[in-house]
Amino acid sequence: MSDYFAHESAIVDEGAQIGEGSRVWHFVHVCAGARIGKGVSLGQNVFVGNKVVIGDRCKIQNNVSVYDDVTLEEGVFCGPSMVFTNVYNPRSLIERKDEYRPTLVRTGATLGANCTIVCGATIGEYAFVAAGAVVNRDVPAYALMAGVPARQIGWISRHGERLDLPMSGDGETRCAATGASYRLRDGVVRYEG
Repeated sequence: MSDYFAHESAIVDEGAQIGEGSRVWHFVHVCAGARIGKGVSLGQNVFVGNKVVIGDRCKIQNNVSVYDDVTLEEGVFCGPSMVFTNVYNPRSLIERKDEYRPTLVRTGATLGANCTIVCGATIGEYAFVAAGAVVNRDVPAYALMAGVPARQIGWISRHGERLDLPMSGDGETRCAATGASYRLRDGVVRYEG
């Protein structure tokens, strides 16, 4: 008996590691080499490749494919139908499986519905990528990203509230929802508690 729930229509290949309390919903396919943490939710029609690591308490909404060489740290949110890639310049007639570029999504980041994360990018902790955005480069921690290609339009708290910080220079502010303190120095936001 497993320590996680899998819907009867889900396919979990032998060898896949899925943590306690995780939920695998309708028509999900988890490949044999996948490593999935505790308390993870895999929504309807999710695919998880062999060389994928998904940390504890991630939520992956419907119709998301997490391809090889994607790593999600703890508490990452993947919105419905968002897209990961793993080859930068794919061609149907040219096999490029030895050219996969790793993608890393740090703790607490949110990837909005229908956004695209081009392979090779690192998404900083608690960053927020807006729905429909296309990320083709690294994203700083706590950055709020939008557009095609995505550009930074502000800063965001761990709680998901916009922070009153300048785009450059130095500054300090508090999250309107929690009162937690954030400090911007040299283009880097730090959570001060």
